[in-house]
Amino acid sequence: MNNLIIGSHVSFKSDDQLIGSVKEALSYGANTFMFYTGAPQNTKRVPIDDSKTYEALMLMKENNIDLRNVVVHAPYIINPANSANREFNIEFLRQEIERVESLGVTKLVLHPGSHVGLGEEVGIKNIIDVLNCCILSDTSVDICLETMAGKGSELGITFKQLKDIIDGVEYNDKVKVCLDTCHINDAGYDLNDFDKVLDEFDNIIGLEKLACIHVNDSKNIKGSHKDRHENLGYGNIGFDNLINVIYHPQLVNIPKILETPYVVDNDTNKKSYPPYKFEIDMIRNKKFNNNLLEDIRNYYV
Repeated sequence: MNNLIIGSHVSFKSDDQLIGSVKEALSYGANTFMFYTGAPQNTKRVPIDDSKTYEALMLMKENNIDLRNVVVHAPYIINPANSANREFNIEFLRQEIERVESLGVTKLVLHPGSHVGLGEEVGIKNIIDVLNCCILSDTSVDICLETMAGKGSELGITFKQLKDIIDGVEYNDKVKVCLDTCHINDAGYDLNDFDKVLDEFDNIIGLEKLACIHVNDSKNIKGSHKDRHENLGYGNIGFDNLINVIYHPQLVNIPKILETPYVVDNDTNKKSYPPYKFEIDMIRNKKFNNNLLEDIRNYYV
């Protein structure tokens, strides 16, 4: 249990930047975390403040958070699969890689994107093109392609699609995979038999390529292609199956990141509260809390 690497999505705000991210992670009892360096839906970014980064790195060292386990998520507005915005995708991804490098983080999760009617083959070629324009011989960040649920014209919904992308990238030693439990469930993989799923991943891509895991339950059944995250144990994957993923002996050294939904206040229906402190407690105890949502509401009210 001491080897568990568990954290969640946290904020990265302009005033305190990485310092705030670290403090938020620590408040949840986490030993890793994931963040966006700016809003995922727009291009607005504040310059990285190196002095704040240094202070944050010292705080991480004091609290035994290994920088190698920290993850940045690329913004959603980068869509490498669609050639319509090719120059924007390349320029903005290059900028994001530079920001991640300046923070010292080595893992950048990227959605492969949607082909938007161009077809799977063309979409995959577009993704490869963007990655080849952005990943250079001296790039110090691993691009972690995320497994996707398959809504709309998303790519990266099968391990074979991800393998085809990886094989097309020149410096593909710098291309890894982020496995999302909700997404692979919604894509059609059966987490009731995770050993079989993991064997398939290993046979097609290779376990050495698995760099991080997003741990989320799903509001939808297997194969629904919906991508709607649910709190741990409250969805169709189930708590025991997720614990099996988190503590799988072949995945001990891989950071696990929660992206489960905030819990909405019963009274106002306007406020919502982060579940991560309580979900991390459940994970560490390996015991489902039937009163999780009320406990979260009571804690924050």
